[in-house]
Amino acid sequence: MKLKHKVLVYNFLAFALLFIVFRVVLHMTLTISSIYLSVIAAISASFLAPKFTVVKIEGVKKIVMKWIFIKGFKIL
Repeated sequence: MKLKHKVLVYNFLAFALLFIVFRVVLHMTLTISSIYLSVIAAISASFLAPKFTVVKIEGVKKIVMKWIFIKGFKIL
């Protein structure tokens, strides 16, 4: 599997996991329409999910993660 495809899967899984968690928690706590819950969960998940990308470091392609809860980048 190419690194670009792995990064795409990682980004999707991180977003999907956070979206589902936020959606369920918001559904339990708020009594508003389903579409609004989904929009709020999607915005929250896209903001809080880690971002993965492929960079070339010293001639070698590596997967790098950027997240708001860690300082800088983390090489995977």
